[in-house]
Amino acid sequence: MSGPVSIQNDRAARLAAIQSALSGGLRGADRMVAALHPAEIAHVLESLPPRQRALAWELVAPEVQGEVLVELSEDVRSELLGSMRPDELVAATEGLPVDDLADLLVELPDALMRQVLRSMDQQDRDRLTRVLESPGDSASGLMNTDTVTVRPDVTLDVVLRYLRMRAELPEPTDCLFVVDRHDRYLGALPVLRLLTADPETMVSEQMDREVEPIPPTLPADEVAQLFESRDLLSAAVVSEDGKLLGRITVDDVVDVVREQAEHASLAAAGLDDDDDVFAGVRKTARRRALWLGINLLTALLAAWVVGFYEATIEKVVALAVLMPVVASMGGIAGTQTVTLIIRGIAVGKVHASNARWLFFKELSVGAVNGLIWATVVAIATWLWFRTWDIAAVIFVAIVINLVAAGIAGVMIPLALKRMRIDPALAGGVILTTVTDVVGFAALLGLGAIFLV
Repeated sequence: MSGPVSIQNDRAARLAAIQSALSGGLRGADRMVAALHPAEIAHVLESLPPRQRALAWELVAPEVQGEVLVELSEDVRSELLGSMRPDELVAATEGLPVDDLADLLVELPDALMRQVLRSMDQQDRDRLTRVLESPGDSASGLMNTDTVTVRPDVTLDVVLRYLRMRAELPEPTDCLFVVDRHDRYLGALPVLRLLTADPETMVSEQMDREVEPIPPTLPADEVAQLFESRDLLSAAVVSEDGKLLGRITVDDVVDVVREQAEHASLAAAGLDDDDDVFAGVRKTARRRALWLGINLLTALLAAWVVGFYEATIEKVVALAVLMPVVASMGGIAGTQTVTLIIRGIAVGKVHASNARWLFFKELSVGAVNGLIWATVVAIATWLWFRTWDIAAVIFVAIVINLVAAGIAGVMIPLALKRMRIDPALAGGVILTTVTDVVGFAALLGLGAIFLV
């Protein structure tokens, strides 16, 4: 635990020092910023209020501004891009990898995008255009077209001399891709094998033909799963006709994994993972208002159910006291299930083929936990109100609600996925509505039948 804590403490100390320098006339702030890695500069910028962020951005060296922009969240990046002159943007984009450059260009006005494209040579322009035309959430959107290719009919010594002539390799490079004269993918030549094998052997003898390429249409989350399951550092992206289009590297996949994790945690609260923590009040309030409105509608539905049994509550006041218990138990049980199912969907473990088994499993879990905890609550209710009638009603209500929570926890994410709606975004709200409505209806309905 000391490692992560130490990193967090270092970041906090660094941020405090830069903020102090910015507030004290910028003395020393330029040296502090210059000593940071581009990713660390991005973290500092995202951690500063808008006014200090603008001052800190002016201290970032022009030669690293492009790398910093790539690391920033969408909101903060858009803010800084809007403050830059066209010539500054063109200078910042020079030397960036094609996939990173594509991420920046999609946020620029058309006129400015064309200006950046005109500043590039024809080969890089063609590569960038192919990436821009690809869906961002697919393998083709993640790939970088900057690859090193070799032919199978040359020796390793020829390849080594070729690499010395190049003088540099794209980062990170763990293998070279072997293609024929028509650029059709044949396999991969690991750099380790290139350095350790007999230089006089042919590439065709040392290449790995078992490394399967990735189709350009494969969704980004499935690309991440492939990298995890196969322990890949890089992978070739190959078209349907077998031609090498580019490569995906592990740093791109790490970004996908991080974005998925942030999205899952923030979407449950109706927030966007690209939201700026220090955005203005009006902008933040406008973004959150819609989600609050949706929650209000679901709360009104639950309130309507309670109001329907108003006469029952007036006669048996104890039911009003016990309502939060039933709703809370169902909500927690449902949240446990829906979280597991959403994660299973995200990592590709939950499909229509195994949904039936999961349905009955969670139904059984809900019934077992319902019986156990309903017994506990019923005994507590009897000790509190000294009546077995109310204890029996809440016993049955909790069992019903926990079973319903288990069923809803499985069915809601699967139904949303089938309708192409993000389960992480809408699943929690719908689940809360179901458990509240079912819990209140079960408790008050049974109370109306047996206690009034």
